[in-house]
Amino acid sequence: MGEIDFVNLPGLRTAYRTWGPPDARPVVALHPGSVDGATWAPLADALGDQVRLYAPDLRGYGATDRPGRYGFAPMTDDLGALLDALGLARVTLLGHSLGAVLAYRFAAAHPDRLAALVLEEPVPPVPMGFRVPPRPAGPQPFDWAAREAVLVELNDPDPAWWDRLDGISVPTLVVAGGPSSHLPQDELARMAARLPAAELVTIDAGHAVHASRPAEFHAAVSAFLSRAPA
Repeated sequence: MGEIDFVNLPGLRTAYRTWGPPDARPVVALHPGSVDGATWAPLADALGDQVRLYAPDLRGYGATDRPGRYGFAPMTDDLGALLDALGLARVTLLGHSLGAVLAYRFAAAHPDRLAALVLEEPVPPVPMGFRVPPRPAGPQPFDWAAREAVLVELNDPDPAWWDRLDGISVPTLVVAGGPSSHLPQDELARMAARLPAAELVTIDAGHAVHASRPAEFHAAVSAFLSRAPA
C-alpha cells in the first residue's frame, strides 16, 4: 500500500504515500475523483526503483482534511505547498481524470517545477456537460462537496485554459482510453496536439486505463519516463 505519512500545509493536514528509493526520480501521482492516493500502488510496484513515487490524498479525499473549500485553485496551491514541504524542486507530475486536470493546470502555472508530465484521460478544458449527481446517503470516503465543486468547474471551464495548454513545453505523455471512455476522444487528440511536446497513446481500456489495463499503462509510463528528462 505504500508508506503513509502526513504533512501540515497551510490550513490543510495532507496525507501522502511514498514508494521507491529516496534518491530516485521524483514522480508525484494525482488520483481521480472518488478514490485516494492508494490507487497508484500497482504503478509504484511496476516502476520499482525507477522512481520515488509520491501519491497525496487531495483535499477532501482519503485521510486528508475536509476543509469545505474546494476547486482547482486551492488544489493547485496545495500541490505547490506539498512540493515545498517535501523539498521537491522539480518533479514529474502524473494524474488521472481530476488529477490530470490538476496536473496540467499546475504545469501551466508553475512550468519551472516540472520535468515531465503524464496525463491519463485528462478532462479537456471544454464544456463537458457532466451531470452533478445527488449527494448519496451515508458517509462517503471523500467530501461530496469536493466532487460537486470540481464537476461545476469541468462543466464551465475558463476558456483561457485552452490557450494556456500551448505554454506547457515539458515532454508530455497523454494516455487516452479509446472509444469505451466517456470522454470525447477527439477532444483528447486535439488537446494533445495543442501541447507542444506531447505524444498521444491510446489504450482501449475506457476511462480508468491504469486500473483496467494496468500492464499496458505501466509499460507506456515506464517507456516514457526512460526517455524524458528527470
